[in-house]
Amino acid sequence: MAVQVNVSTTPNENAMKFTLNCQAIEAGHKTYANAEAAAENPVARALFAIDGVAQVFLMADFITVTKKPEAGWAALEAPILKAIQAAY
Repeated sequence: MAVQVNVSTTPNENAMKFTLNCQAIEAGHKTYANAEAAAENPVARALFAIDGVAQVFLMADFITVTKKPEAGWAALEAPILKAIQAAY
C-alpha cells in the first residue's frame, strides 16, 4: 500500500507538516539540521538532497520540513512528497 501524505501549514511560514498514514519514526523524535547529520536516516537524507531544504524533523506519524527562506514551497512541495512516498 502506498503511503498517503497530508500536507498542512505551520505557524512558521518556512515549515510545512507532512502527516503520514504510517509511522515516520519508530520511537521518539529526531531533528536533522543538515545532510551530514541525516546520513543515518533514508527519508531525511532524501529530503536534504532537495535544494532548499534546511531542516527535517521526524516524530510519530509526521515529518516537518523547514525550507531555506529564499526557497519557495511551489517548487519544493512535489519533490518532498515524492521523496517521502519513495522512502515508505
